[in-house]
Amino acid sequence: MTDGERAIAMADIAALKARYCRTLDTKDWDGHRAVFAPDLVADFRASAGGDDPAMMTHGAAAYVAKLAAALVDVITVHHCHTPEVRIESSAAATGIWAMEDKLWVGANSALPFAWMHGYGHYHEHYVRIDGTWRIAATRLSRLRVDIGERQRNG
Repeated sequence: MTDGERAIAMADIAALKARYCRTLDTKDWDGHRAVFAPDLVADFRASAGGDDPAMMTHGAAAYVAKLAAALVDVITVHHCHTPEVRIESSAAATGIWAMEDKLWVGANSALPFAWMHGYGHYHEHYVRIDGTWRIAATRLSRLRVDIGERQRNG
């Protein structure tokens, strides 16, 4: 690849990650599914402070369906910044993104907390499919999570 092609690939991957955050926070589930390769591996096992095997998902459709169900009545804000993107070839790249997320949980949500503020890093692998970069694998590592407990009646 030329330097120009690498620069274009890096800009395309940055735009992909921006779409990831926007479609997630606006609950545009079709748009969100489109940022992933169909055979996505989403590993969020360590993101909640443990090693929950239910937080490992294979397949973009399954991952987005699980996410959409979990975020019913939840407002989210995700910020990703300071990317470390490495272009491996014209069709493969890796990246690490610093991230911060905030969740405000409504009364009808099944989530066990009232709010959450998290900090960490996304570790990702990208592939180019039909000329478009997609997230093929994503793993979230957390540095810190602050959680507000739900008020209990009685």
